[in-house]
Amino acid sequence: MTVPDMSVIIVGAGFSGIGAAINLDRAGVGDYTIIEAGDGPGGTWYWNTYPGIAVDIPSFSYQFSFEKNADWSRTYAPGHELRAYAEHCVDKYGLRPKIRFGTKVLGASFDDDANVWRIDLDSGETLTARFLINACGALITPRLPDIDGVDSFGGVTMHTARWDHELDLTGKRVAVIGTGASAVQVIPEIAPKVEQLTVFQRTPIWCFPKFDVPLPTLARRLMRLPGGHTVQRLLSQAYVELTFTLPAQYFTINPMAKNMSKVGESYLRREVNDPEVRAKLTPDYAVGCKRPGFHNTYLSTYNRDNVELVTEPIDKITGSGVATVDGATHEADVLILATGFKVMDTDAMPTYTVTGAAGRSWSEHWEQHRLQAYEGVSVPGFPNFFTVFGPYGYVGSSYFALIEAQTHHIVRCLKEVKRRNASRVEVTQDANDRYFDEMMRKRYRQIFWQDSCRNANSYYFDKNGDVPIRPTTTLEAYWRSRRFPLADYAFT
Repeated sequence: MTVPDMSVIIVGAGFSGIGAAINLDRAGVGDYTIIEAGDGPGGTWYWNTYPGIAVDIPSFSYQFSFEKNADWSRTYAPGHELRAYAEHCVDKYGLRPKIRFGTKVLGASFDDDANVWRIDLDSGETLTARFLINACGALITPRLPDIDGVDSFGGVTMHTARWDHELDLTGKRVAVIGTGASAVQVIPEIAPKVEQLTVFQRTPIWCFPKFDVPLPTLARRLMRLPGGHTVQRLLSQAYVELTFTLPAQYFTINPMAKNMSKVGESYLRREVNDPEVRAKLTPDYAVGCKRPGFHNTYLSTYNRDNVELVTEPIDKITGSGVATVDGATHEADVLILATGFKVMDTDAMPTYTVTGAAGRSWSEHWEQHRLQAYEGVSVPGFPNFFTVFGPYGYVGSSYFALIEAQTHHIVRCLKEVKRRNASRVEVTQDANDRYFDEMMRKRYRQIFWQDSCRNANSYYFDKNGDVPIRPTTTLEAYWRSRRFPLADYAFT
């Protein structure tokens, strides 16, 4: 039998990879290596450094339950603190010697005869591992807009996910394409610096006020008391569950969700002076159909004399600016693409090619059979392969809740492999089909399937019209990660 280089390879040193590694160590599976394309840990928080970046759920929920941070500066931590938290976790749990930074995985293929994965790296090496854990996050691969001439712009072009901090925007004419979650944070930060800011909006975003305040010394001291962390985390989790997960997942039976649009409209009236601009910023879909924004100055930024909101569709990018279908050309020195990420794209989940048993292609499998994975973790035909952020795994609350649930699922499988002295584990087709059927039965109570989402243009929807978000609560996902039948996997 082929002896692999190591037991497990984890791809990605964001919080998914960090959480997977910590759980492997706790389970006594210490023979692993983490492959990370960046030069440091943090994933999303390593790559995304644009001005104003911060979490959009309370900091108390955006952390591991077993490693609570008493040093958050604000109720909604800025991005650099999340990156520092990743560094802290890597060092505290002794992961750094097991991470290969600056190394990109190009492809992974399963050797049916040897029951090992062969992982090709951009260094030219090929590593072998018995098991492969994909810990690539969803907010990693920038999505470039499908606009004619986007490569022909004569000024500086940058995506929000690859921000150039050496570029001084002071006094520049800046065009921003997109008004999603990243744009909501970056637009208010750069508007006071630039000469002219032109924002191109295709679909308006619901934006709500954010209780973002500095944490006083007393609050930090309380977090250090026995149980103080736990109480704050429980309150934070309850807030997140009540304001997004429950309204979105149980829209048909939750009247609170149906009133959120009125709250958003009221906030718009308070923040935006010009009724015409306000009308352009008012979505014609229900709250929750796409990711909302949370910011205290985004909407009021459109009251500035140097900020223009353009809703005419873009025709093309020229050498000097952005041309719209009405014949106008908006001159610019800098073009900022706030166009989000490849989230539900088969060529970005994961970011490298995966070839499973009998030469089966991961991306082609999902193209043919729609996005699906058993409990959001495993796919038939891909033995010894697990993914943290798979279809129908995420419920919409904290990513840390997802990471802890999914990595617990993976560790359960690996413990059973060890107990049976097996070299191969694969979810059965029956178990996968049963789970997918369950997701299809339950999804129609979600907000996404209501007529009010018809005009949302949300990245939640994939090209098949599916929304691969698990239609359950965080507690149910957590419970199932500890109770799914091991018989749903074949161990050989």
